[in-house]
Amino acid sequence: MSREAELDLVEVAGQASPPVCRIMDFSRYKYDQAKKEKEARKKQKVIHLKEIKFHPFIDENDYKVKLSSLERFLKQGDKAKITMVFRGREMNYIPTGRKLLERLAQDIAPLGEVEKAPLMEGRMITMIIGGK
Repeated sequence: MSREAELDLVEVAGQASPPVCRIMDFSRYKYDQAKKEKEARKKQKVIHLKEIKFHPFIDENDYKVKLSSLERFLKQGDKAKITMVFRGREMNYIPTGRKLLERLAQDIAPLGEVEKAPLMEGRMITMIIGGK
């Protein structure tokens, strides 16, 4: 029947008893599948993870500049990894760094939310913020 119709005989379910086959134009089927996959790739949004580093004793103007960068990242649809880095004697001021991260989370609340709470890893505290 497939030769008469000049189409392909395609096995759909080989595990079934008896095996299920279908008469179709296999090259057209492959073309349609590739087209659907390409269309799906166009619609997906790629989310990047941007990183911003802070130190516990950051100046107010520097804080505002980094806050504006964070806002820009979130508006673009990206996530941001906030890293609080402690150098040398700054390790004595971990509570100051945590307060700064809490302040940052409050300042950015209208645009994003904390996805991963601040976590101490060696000499750094990391936190991930994603858009709403």
